[in-house]
Amino acid sequence: MRILFEDKHLLVAEKDAGILSEPDGSGNDIVTLCSQYTKSECFPVHRLDRGTGGVMVLAKTKQCAGKLSALVSERAFSKEYLAVIKGCPEEKEGVFKNLLFKDSRKNKSFVISRPRKGVKEASLEYRVLDSREETSLVLVKLHTGRTHQIRVQFASRKMPLLGDGKYGSRDNKCETALHSCRLSFKHPMTGQEVCCTSLPPREYPWDMFEIEI
Repeated sequence: MRILFEDKHLLVAEKDAGILSEPDGSGNDIVTLCSQYTKSECFPVHRLDRGTGGVMVLAKTKQCAGKLSALVSERAFSKEYLAVIKGCPEEKEGVFKNLLFKDSRKNKSFVISRPRKGVKEASLEYRVLDSREETSLVLVKLHTGRTHQIRVQFASRKMPLLGDGKYGSRDNKCETALHSCRLSFKHPMTGQEVCCTSLPPREYPWDMFEIEI
């Protein structure tokens, strides 16, 4: 864990891949680690999948937590991710829009063709940064925050993220190749513009690329 920004209201931390976003009693989660660091209770306002590393914001007070949660709900957070995918999109940049259904029992999301109960629209924009060895490094900006959104939207187009066996990847040499690389928002207590960045570790598959954001 690395602290990227901190004041008396909140902190922005870099979560390591493999660390949980919410407490489960094991102590191996970003909330417990940040609470130990600050020596006071920290409050999560959004989450990353266990296998996804990168930028996360946590509140230091309940008041700030409420305001940050409202920003998340209002989509006032700018969230960008790096992903390594199998293959390459036909267009070097573009927008993906799909209808997603989350199966809570399987903890998996599916692209479906028609609206129905429980279905939500998912939208993201992407830009291909580099391609090599039948894989591509893409920068993704979320318009919506659906469960496993990036993973399922690319997989549905036959471009699964490397290491993501749940959504069809046959590459088992790494965890799911997804990293929260940039988080930008207006500080709810001070009005300050906060922008924090994080690069993935220099290990497979990230070390196949020279990464600049």
